[in-house]
Amino acid sequence: MTFQEKSVPRESLEKFLSTLDSDEGIRIDNDVNHIFVNKTSKRYCVDISTGDKDEFIYKNSTAEVMDLLKNHINQATKIFSY
Repeated sequence: MTFQEKSVPRESLEKFLSTLDSDEGIRIDNDVNHIFVNKTSKRYCVDISTGDKDEFIYKNSTAEVMDLLKNHINQATKIFSY
């Protein structure tokens, strides 16, 4: 199995989140932390990783995830799908 990663434009993030399959995810890299977003059959899991600390937050909709992420995304942020 090969690992493939694709850059995601900020303006397409919501679309990528809404169409995530259970074996896919989104990684968001910024100056402070790394954020990983995955989706189960019922909800999203957002892992905010800062140094050696991980905080797991669960959201029920794409809109809730986007609301959470708005404070973590800026012009220097890099977003990838995997």
